[in-house]
Amino acid sequence: MSSEPHKDIHLMDRQPHAVLDYDSRVQKAKKIVALVGAERFRTARRILEIGCGSGVISSSLARLSSAEVHAIDVVDNRMTTDGYQFQLVQGTKLPFDDDSFEIVITNHVIEHVGDEQAQLTHLSEIRRVLADSGVVYLAVPNKWRLIEPHFRLPLLSWLPQWGADLYVRLSGRGKYYDCLPLSHGQATRYFETTGFAAKDMTATALRETLSIEFSQSRVVRFVEAIVPDWAIKAAMAIMPTYIFLLRRRA
Repeated sequence: MSSEPHKDIHLMDRQPHAVLDYDSRVQKAKKIVALVGAERFRTARRILEIGCGSGVISSSLARLSSAEVHAIDVVDNRMTTDGYQFQLVQGTKLPFDDDSFEIVITNHVIEHVGDEQAQLTHLSEIRRVLADSGVVYLAVPNKWRLIEPHFRLPLLSWLPQWGADLYVRLSGRGKYYDCLPLSHGQATRYFETTGFAAKDMTATALRETLSIEFSQSRVVRFVEAIVPDWAIKAAMAIMPTYIFLLRRRA
């Protein structure tokens, strides 16, 4: 398999792939708070969401905290505009001062920003605007997941660029494949390169998702109780999404 960068796709031609389902975004906001920590949200002065899409997560976080919430995106697809400040941006540069935010959220964004260099710039910019004691919530789809999440095509992200482009065209889903998901190893290397210490929260996130979204299901509660963390970690290679908490390394 190739990890060839998407050099032939102009940044401005990339699609936003925003999730515009209100209820799912509210649930996502609750999961982010649970994973980052409710106390951290209560004490944060400024929060940034990169790639806010529908705006529902930013609006929900503003209701769940007393912080000043900022949101940015390359396209305005917002369903709700309440409670936060929004800016349109181009590329991966962030229009904020150094050490500006106690919490930064980049939820399924890094796969959309461009090739490897653009992804590293995305992370470097996050580190620049993050306060020394701040934390980053980062989620990225697994490159080796069976069904690619944006185009809903089996094994799409496994292919080299030319093969993925052809697959997308033949399926009638678009002209080219404009995403670049990461493997677990790639993500870890990128964090180290850009000066982050990373904590893998994927197993914990899976349990939080079950708890939040299926709280009334006895079957889910039973499965959650009997499946140990080591079993979840053993299946890490085929997890659909990886979730990390990042902090600045000295």
